[in-house]
Amino acid sequence: MPATILIVDDERGQREILQTILEGERYETTTAAGGQEALALLDEREFDVILTDLKMQGMSGMELLERLLAADPQQCIIMMTAHGTVDSAVEAMKKGAFDYLEKPLERDTLLLTLRRAVERVRLLKENRALHKKLEETGAIPDIIGEHPKMKEVFRIVTKIAPTASTVLIQGESGTGKELVASAIHERSPRADKPFFAINCAAIPETLMESELFGHEKGAFTGASSREIGIFEAANGGTVFLDEIGEMSVAMQAKLLRAIQAKEIRRVGGKVNIPVDVRIISATNRDLEAEIRRGNFREDLFYRLNVIRISLPPLRERGSDIAALTDFFVAKYRGDTGVKGLSRAALKLLMNYSWPGNVRQLESVIERGILMAEGELVEPGDLPAEIGEGVSPGGGLPFELPADGIQFEELEKNLIIKAMERAGGVIAKAAPLLGMSYKTLQYRLEKFGITRDQGP
Repeated sequence: MPATILIVDDERGQREILQTILEGERYETTTAAGGQEALALLDEREFDVILTDLKMQGMSGMELLERLLAADPQQCIIMMTAHGTVDSAVEAMKKGAFDYLEKPLERDTLLLTLRRAVERVRLLKENRALHKKLEETGAIPDIIGEHPKMKEVFRIVTKIAPTASTVLIQGESGTGKELVASAIHERSPRADKPFFAINCAAIPETLMESELFGHEKGAFTGASSREIGIFEAANGGTVFLDEIGEMSVAMQAKLLRAIQAKEIRRVGGKVNIPVDVRIISATNRDLEAEIRRGNFREDLFYRLNVIRISLPPLRERGSDIAALTDFFVAKYRGDTGVKGLSRAALKLLMNYSWPGNVRQLESVIERGILMAEGELVEPGDLPAEIGEGVSPGGGLPFELPADGIQFEELEKNLIIKAMERAGGVIAKAAPLLGMSYKTLQYRLEKFGITRDQGP
């Protein structure tokens, strides 16, 4: 369907010349002899681009611009101006005009500017259509999923995002917990306020309180100035506490107080500071089990667990792998010429268990694109463990045996294999298992596995 152009100029000859040129390029054109006539036409229909003279009898092009943008800030308007009024045209661009053209108009410049304008309008229309679809389906940008479990996640996010309730997101590492947290924030009344994400497993216990609540000058060695913490900086917005299960019990008590009282006190400070933040937390641990072990406060758990969202691991939604693969190919192919995966390569991905979940799949696709020699990623372009059809530390078949498995024994064996491959270095073994350093350290203690990989 051709783009529609409204030409506004009080000189009849100029209107006719422009109409001849543009219709020769297969644009659909309509003309108006002035601003009032243009407004009347716009009451009846929409135009993709409005091409208007700046100086006209009656309503000026500048006044027309202001009235059009007041009605629709995304209306695409190109100003035409004589050489002596270029400053006014620049001012019009500051107010929202797409571009300006100097008279006498050069045909090539006119057509190039129009092509850019029409492309912008096309992208805006696609964006509007996408947002409408997202509102109708409840889907979340950058989170791909048609599996029923993912659709349930989308439904919950859409339902609870407008509220102020705390949310606990549970799921294995790499399942997209931060993306979901961000989506909740973006769909909430706090969307124009800050969103801060903090990984509780990545911050030493001695620095956690200062990171969250800030500190006063001289509060501890090295505190050379006052620093505000994440809660204070995020006031009015959202704080995402990832890997909340890694937080020490002592720090949990301080977090609980901040949530209950809606105020914090900087380390070394004497004044309580009111804060208004929504808390979204996430964990790959079973917090109820951690409560029984004495590692997590029950009262904090109930504060965090008002709304629970469970993200399924990738192995439980294999039907989404093809769509995820297409998404990551589009994201990473650039100018490599790679168009996708061969059927054989995709079959290997479908048969793999993905211990690192979506994050691991993304890395595999990025690597495959870099290694590919032609338009398709082939099996040989994938990491060896994918081709072998086994998990990175496991060496075990994916198919569930008819008589079932002893899950803890399987987990223990996987950890031992990962530690062997990593030469006993926890920091190297953890990524192989899709775990944080602290989570693997906890598992090693739980199973009595030493760093030399022996039980």
